Amino acid sequence: MEGNPLAGDTVVVASASGEALGRAAYSPASRLRARMWTFDAEAAVDAALIAGRVGSAAARRNGLCSITDATRLVFSEADGLPGVIADRYGDSVVVQLGSAGAERWRDVIADALFALPGVRCMYERSDVDGREREGLKPRVGTLRGEEPDADTIVGERGFRYAVGFTAGQKTGFYLDQRDARAAIATFAAGRTVLNAFSYTGAFSVIAAAKGATSVTSLDSSGPALAGARRNAELNNVEAGEQIEGDAFAELRTLRDRARSFDLIMLDPPKLAQTEAHVARATRAYKDLNLLAAKLLNPGGILMTFSCSGGVSDELFQKVVAGAALDAKRNLRIIGKLGQPSDHPVPLAFPEAAYLKGLILEAD
Repeated sequence: MEGNPLAGDTVVVASASGEALGRAAYSPASRLRARMWTFDAEAAVDAALIAGRVGSAAARRNGLCSITDATRLVFSEADGLPGVIADRYGDSVVVQLGSAGAERWRDVIADALFALPGVRCMYERSDVDGREREGLKPRVGTLRGEEPDADTIVGERGFRYAVGFTAGQKTGFYLDQRDARAAIATFAAGRTVLNAFSYTGAFSVIAAAKGATSVTSLDSSGPALAGARRNAELNNVEAGEQIEGDAFAELRTLRDRARSFDLIMLDPPKLAQTEAHVARATRAYKDLNLLAAKLLNPGGILMTFSCSGGVSDELFQKVVAGAALDAKRNLRIIGKLGQPSDHPVPLAFPEAAYLKGLILEAD
């Protein structure tokens, strides 16, 4: 490295032979020392480029407005803005700045997002683990406009959900599970349902509305289960049975009590934060899916997910297959799920594909 760039400075990235390959944001504290802004070594990385990319990314999501008013506006490298996540909930935008380069351009990014039509509130949730690895402190609070409401009501395919983005997981809602929510609507009728890691109960609401005979929601968070009851009220359905506790322990309790279900959803949080955690994560995924397989009725459906980027599609499928084998259950794949269109995966950056899901049917 030549010179003494500071955190967030734009640097030229060159090959071993000295050929300029592009321009990147420098981060001295991170293992990823440079995050590429552009592969054009002559391009200027300035406010116009950053703001233009924010506007272009948001415009690409316009087609979703007929389905939902809750969308991911900016998805980091996929939109040419490494370390930037921005989600829109109605008239509010929630932003996470997770890299030194994003932090350097925070005001430009905030101004560009707040300038989008109809935005009333701009809130920052830069409290993700990645900031610490970038040598940055957490930052949470209102960035632009009005203070946020206690919760914001958003709509998706005719359902309504309360999003508390000031304190919830991620930016307040699992936007990346939009396709899974649509899939659940096709399977729920006439089934007994278990929603493990239910968070604020979107899966449970849909199952109840689509004719499930019973719905059980399991989560370790009391406030999340309260949010699930709120979402049930918003959609005029019963919240059903709620179990507060550790999912691993509670699934074992359900097994020991000979409970069984026709439709089970397993959507745990990220179990592998880095590559170093993959081995431990695969053991946890196997344990969860083994328990779920034992709780599944003949002819039942298991929808199981991993959002750990370090766990590949192939590895996840192998782990679930091993769990089914140990549970002595014959499960077949009848569908696969992943990220929706506002979480795109660049061909040159396959690491952006973090979410994978299997829809399995039991004999």
